[in-house]
Amino acid sequence: MADATQLSQAAVLLRSAPMPEDAVKVKGYDFNQGIDHDALLESFARTGFQATSFGQAVDEINRMVGRQAGVSGIQPSARRKVRTTIFLGYTSNMISSGVRETIRFLVQHKLVDAVVTTAGGVEEDFIKCMADTYVGDFHLSGTALRKQGINRIGNLLVPNDNYVKFEQWMMPILDQMLHEQQNEGVVWSPSTMIRRFGKEIDNEESVYYWAYKNDIPVFCPAITDGSIGDMIYFHSVQNPGLIVDLVADIRAINYKAEFSKHTGMVILGGGLVKHHICNANLMRNGADHAVFINTAQEFDGSDAGARPDEAISWGKIRLDAKPVKIYGEASMIFPLLVAQTFARRVHPKK
Repeated sequence: MADATQLSQAAVLLRSAPMPEDAVKVKGYDFNQGIDHDALLESFARTGFQATSFGQAVDEINRMVGRQAGVSGIQPSARRKVRTTIFLGYTSNMISSGVRETIRFLVQHKLVDAVVTTAGGVEEDFIKCMADTYVGDFHLSGTALRKQGINRIGNLLVPNDNYVKFEQWMMPILDQMLHEQQNEGVVWSPSTMIRRFGKEIDNEESVYYWAYKNDIPVFCPAITDGSIGDMIYFHSVQNPGLIVDLVADIRAINYKAEFSKHTGMVILGGGLVKHHICNANLMRNGADHAVFINTAQEFDGSDAGARPDEAISWGKIRLDAKPVKIYGEASMIFPLLVAQTFARRVHPKK
């Protein structure tokens, strides 16, 4: 019995190796100090689990923008040679939600250098300039909503009339674009189309208005996969001939990465937007910085679920980078992340 007890004690009370002197101690925020949201978010780095990933993402983004801030005193031509080119990617649901306003802030203040999104991520921004999206419920009946002409995006509701207004706005623009193609030799690509739409919307609430104003390219390789595609289809039946050149844009985004001294990726969601940005950075043997935010797991081999280490294996993130993935829903995570990083460049901490 004594021998068995000694064996159990040896197993249970196995002596620990000493912790490194720089090991971070777990310690969450103490609300006895009052309510200090800045200190609360700073405490995430020491909290553990995804809160610690959040803290690491703050550090990674601040490294990206830190390079930008550190060269502000030199000439613009020289600054481009040393600063970090930041690619922002997001799926359409981010624009459907209130994250749109966070994204608009980044583009408005020129805190990112290139955007990649889906067709829905483009059109929903313009549609919101014409009519409202509403908060609903995940459990509303699809059958009942269809009979009422209301579309559901998660727990958001978009009246079908919004898309009618979008069609009425977009068709004359497509007419004019076709005219310019046929009579002036203009070659349209998805990014130049979006730039034109941003100019035409002329609304400061729009992400793409500010992209147009600040000359920030918006890449959308799946431009026809949404209401924009529906409008292009209807237009092609009534007034055929409009051509959209995808090759021009793949060259443009790859050049954007290739000829940058440093690059960073901030990507909300997965699929097309994540891969398109990562693949452009492959052309320069990987991005220097990367932050991914999504809820996907890697067990099914999906691009969204892939951890940053998988991108390193492809040469899409550099070997010496410190990439971060936050497993979380971006509508909660991203505004908080921006508050601790990009927004500090516009509203410095007092």
